Amino acid sequence: MDCRKIIHIDMDAFYASVEQRDNPAYRGKPIAVGGGGERGVVAAASYEARKFGVHSAMSGKQAKKLCPDIIFAKTRFDDYRAISRQIRNIFLEYTPLVEPLSLDEAYLDVTHPLKGKNSATLIANEIRERIFAETSLTASAGISYNKFLAKIASDVNKPNGYFVIHPKDAAKFIEKLPIERFHGVGKVTAQKFKGLGIHNGHDLKNAEIPFIIKHFGKNGLFFYDIAHGNDKRSVEPDRERKSVGAENTYSSDLLDPEELNAAIREICDTLFERLQRAGVWGMTLTVKIKYHDFIQITRSRTFTEAITQKDEMEQISCEMLHEHREKDKPIRLLGVTFSQLEFTGNRVGKQLKIPFRDYPERV
Repeated sequence: MDCRKIIHIDMDAFYASVEQRDNPAYRGKPIAVGGGGERGVVAAASYEARKFGVHSAMSGKQAKKLCPDIIFAKTRFDDYRAISRQIRNIFLEYTPLVEPLSLDEAYLDVTHPLKGKNSATLIANEIRERIFAETSLTASAGISYNKFLAKIASDVNKPNGYFVIHPKDAAKFIEKLPIERFHGVGKVTAQKFKGLGIHNGHDLKNAEIPFIIKHFGKNGLFFYDIAHGNDKRSVEPDRERKSVGAENTYSSDLLDPEELNAAIREICDTLFERLQRAGVWGMTLTVKIKYHDFIQITRSRTFTEAITQKDEMEQISCEMLHEHREKDKPIRLLGVTFSQLEFTGNRVGKQLKIPFRDYPERV
């Protein structure tokens, strides 16, 4: 059994909480960061707004329909980055093994802490207390022996809570976990699992390895491992992100142009949300196509300015797909990736050229 001590810290509604902290008139009110204007998209929503169903990557128009009293606040990425760096510096007092995932979340490996008691739970709560004392913002923490479980745990008692998954309790916890909650399982993959009769961790744990690999390829072995509580991924400090992408493998091969367009739109929905969470846009767009015979191609296009609108992202991706695909060959996997990343201080303006490592998330 893995004996590491891993913490995942996730800021609570980070962008929205910063806006509520800095503007007393926003406190206790439903806030959406971004989303203003005819084509605006929500970057983050306060917990008051989430009660109405408002969430990130939703159009501002839809957010207003769900919550007529919602307040749209402009994004201030320079401020979010500065606070994120402040939080990361707190992490680094306890361990050099800090892996930022975005501005508002990070993994910490405190197996051998630099300070404090040799308890991941005590360290996590001390860090949460310090974050609140120094920034007036709350964070939630998950504590376990690997990254998969720590990240799942941080969401159990949000906001402003923590949860521990001990090795002795991991199997029972995982068995009850809905398949949608497994790392790397999106909407399409979840539907594929359910179509195969796998609805939760118990089902996945009891599936045969050849069966899982047959339907999910190399990812299947990873899914199988985490269902058994095994995740050997290490915490990688100072990781510099080179690209952000999303892809789906389909249970039935796709050939119809309308089905392919719908598939690209779904991938772009996921990708757009990931770009927002990372606080970056990209200048190079790459489309990946894997055919039914497992032959794979990638095609890229680079632009003079970063793509910041989801509908533009979808349109370009669809154009590239149909331009380069073999029209008579069914497709089993599609992916869209952005590289040449730039941080944005404004959702529709030109991008700030700041390296990814300076846009951290704290744990």
